[in-house]
Amino acid sequence: MRTQLSINGTDYDLDLDPRTTLLDALRHHLKLTGSKKGCDHGQCGACTVLLNGRRVNACLTLLCMHDGDEIVTIEGLGEPGEMSALQEAFVSEDGYQCGYCTPGQICSATAMLEEAAQGWPSHVTGDLDAAAELSDAEISERMSGNLCRCSAYPNIVRAIRKAAEGTT
Repeated sequence: MRTQLSINGTDYDLDLDPRTTLLDALRHHLKLTGSKKGCDHGQCGACTVLLNGRRVNACLTLLCMHDGDEIVTIEGLGEPGEMSALQEAFVSEDGYQCGYCTPGQICSATAMLEEAAQGWPSHVTGDLDAAAELSDAEISERMSGNLCRCSAYPNIVRAIRKAAEGTT
């Protein structure tokens, strides 16, 4: 099935089986291997990418559903020498250990910070009429769909806060 979309600012015209997931198209057909296949059930977040600015689990969505959409993967957020603020914060705060979950964590955190800036509440937001303070509990709740098997959570939260504060 023919699908046209923009990935990291480059237009693609793909003709793949309609059962191909977005994750498999990225990894196996376009060789964008930053997004990882962890659980293949949408439970770990290792495959998180940005779809029209919103975070999605690429393993749970079919490529053919996204004709005309804009996808951003970890490869589109920065590169060596020109890292995003979150990438720099993850490095400076050691927000990774094995690194397997890191691309999904950074993509998710990128969208999460935008959601918070737009005033979206989370389950733990205390005051729905005020801007959410990015406390440890707030960041942890908003990032709960991304698992880290190495348990680098304190460093991940510190990295996200550092990027949010603009102190990278």
